[in-house]
Amino acid sequence: MYVRSEPIDLSWRRAGACRGLDPGLFFPIDDTSPDARRAKAVCAGCAVRDRCLDHALGYREHDGIWGGLTEAERRRIIRQRRRQTA
Repeated sequence: MYVRSEPIDLSWRRAGACRGLDPGLFFPIDDTSPDARRAKAVCAGCAVRDRCLDHALGYREHDGIWGGLTEAERRRIIRQRRRQTA
């Protein structure tokens, strides 16, 4: 198991537009559901959207809407980045 030597800085989450909202909204059953669209709308106006997405990509968050993107959308970004560095 890999153990990080430095602490994870999650202080950016305090400025998230999602703060105080029901977390379930950001973990919809289906990526095309009304809940998924509502979650993405919240993310669209968020001041820390890029930080949230960077976190999700860096830590390979598998579930939920992070930085305005679904798991499938984040996987596409990761694949594109791998192709660019190969």
